[in-house]
Amino acid sequence: MQDRPQSRSKTIALAITGASGSRYGLRLLQCLLESGARVYLMISQAGQLVLETEADLKVPARPADAERYFGERFGGPSGQLRVFGRRQWTAPVASGTNPPDAMVVCPCTTGTLAAIASGLCRDLIDRAADVALKERRKLILVVRETPFSIIHLENMLRLARAGALIMPANPGFYFKPRTVDELVDFMVARVLDHLDIPHRSLPRWGDS
Repeated sequence: MQDRPQSRSKTIALAITGASGSRYGLRLLQCLLESGARVYLMISQAGQLVLETEADLKVPARPADAERYFGERFGGPSGQLRVFGRRQWTAPVASGTNPPDAMVVCPCTTGTLAAIASGLCRDLIDRAADVALKERRKLILVVRETPFSIIHLENMLRLARAGALIMPANPGFYFKPRTVDELVDFMVARVLDHLDIPHRSLPRWGDS
């Protein structure tokens, strides 16, 4: 585990939903904790299923148990990571009086995309994204789907106009990746860049 001094004051909300690509969300969680950021984590029911399917992780359903689970996996001081349930309306992210500095949905299903674009607030993830938009906080949506339908594209355009940053999970290949982990790190590094969190996960274009 790396030293954690630089981003201690940042609070980032991270939602992992049921799109394929759970490794992006896991790696982003790890990098955020290593940076020293405080993390508010939310996992959808489908997200838990995909984590088990893709990463062989059985994340406990109870928030307190999930906090201990990820704490044992990634480390970090007590209180740095908080996990909230899908209907935990008393969570800080549910109100504009206590919003995080930024929110990332990684990976983001097209269903979650549609709910946020429509302002439905079906669960805490939707509500937290709604709060981020209305409070003019950075909202990053790492959409993972292919191909995109017209409905998906219109929802992305609507959210981009509302201030969200749409970052489809499209890793680059110009740095000649040799492993899947390097492809994952490419995408996670781009998210960290837009969160203004320092990292060494990605070679910079033009650097030797």
